[in-house]
Amino acid sequence: MNDMYHELKNKTNEVEEVLKEYLPETAGYQKTVIDAMNYSVEAGGKRLRPVMLKCSYTMCGGKGDEADAFAAAIEMIHTYSLVHDDLPEMDNDMLRRGRASTHARYGAGMAVLAGDGLLNYAFETALKSGAEAEKKLKALECLAKNSGIYGMVGGQCLDVEAEEKGLDLNEEELLFVYENKTSALLKASLCCGAILAGASDDTVKKLETAAAKFGLAFQLQDDILDVTGKTEEIGKPAHSDEKNGKKTWLSYLGLEAAEKEQKKLSEEAVSAIEKIEVPEGAQKEAKLFLTELIKALVNRRN
Repeated sequence: MNDMYHELKNKTNEVEEVLKEYLPETAGYQKTVIDAMNYSVEAGGKRLRPVMLKCSYTMCGGKGDEADAFAAAIEMIHTYSLVHDDLPEMDNDMLRRGRASTHARYGAGMAVLAGDGLLNYAFETALKSGAEAEKKLKALECLAKNSGIYGMVGGQCLDVEAEEKGLDLNEEELLFVYENKTSALLKASLCCGAILAGASDDTVKKLETAAAKFGLAFQLQDDILDVTGKTEEIGKPAHSDEKNGKKTWLSYLGLEAAEKEQKKLSEEAVSAIEKIEVPEGAQKEAKLFLTELIKALVNRRN
């Protein structure tokens, strides 16, 4: 497991270099919004989505840097969603990753523009990929769908409505939020990498299944940690969901059943990846890394 974390650090550093290459230059009359965009991305983070995208690409036989533009793009999309989440009209968070959130530093109006800018620039960036046109178009379609109204935005829509209107989401509605708000960009990460590498539809489908299961297991672990974790471990007040009257999947399952379901989902995610046949000459280590990464993340304590 220590080897996995060491490798994750190396892969994260690689992504940081990719991001530096693709972020826009702070210049021109629009330099304030560009500065806010870059500030938001450079706040750091785990960079899991671009790391997973690049791993999927190499696991499926991809060579070279054709996936780098998409790796940068998906991190820009993830970052824009956080910028908008932090806004006063949403979560009103003044801090993000230990420093002032984008709206706290630049104002709400400029933060909205920074989020809009990152979303649009993400697709401008993805188009810079040197992949064949057919692969690039298919990957763009996957990225757009999973980040839009039939993906992340759709999940956030119901989540925001539930909070604003005090809706008591049923289990089906709650799973819709989880599957879209959390799982959708993970699907885009694994599937875009595979598509750019020229993987078969069957392989892409297995990775889509793995991402869906992983996203649910990841979110369910968050619910479990809110009940079982200690404040100093999880980085936020324990039992905060219950205190805030927020319904989670755990509310329906109960702790014991939730732990069993989380384990089942994790195993199914890993199994889906293990069933993929790595092409001759591809990096088999990438497949092992992905399975170990999923295991580590769904069993995290913070």
